[in-house]
Amino acid sequence: MINRFLVIVEKTDGNYSAHSPDLPGCVATGATREETEERMYESIELHIEGLRDDGFPVSLSRSSVIYVAVL
Repeated sequence: MINRFLVIVEKTDGNYSAHSPDLPGCVATGATREETEERMYESIELHIEGLRDDGFPVSLSRSSVIYVAVL
């Protein structure tokens, strides 16, 4: 089964950071957006592997995203 997780990537003062609301504590940083996305993908894989190894369930993603345009 494939489970998709929302990942939020933010530009900070000196780099990028990412987190997933559905996976508390699962974060990544990088010098570029691409590096951060790659690290976050790896972080999610390790996070899920750790949950499974410890006998915890992997919850389904419950997050979604909308964009609101304000003029």
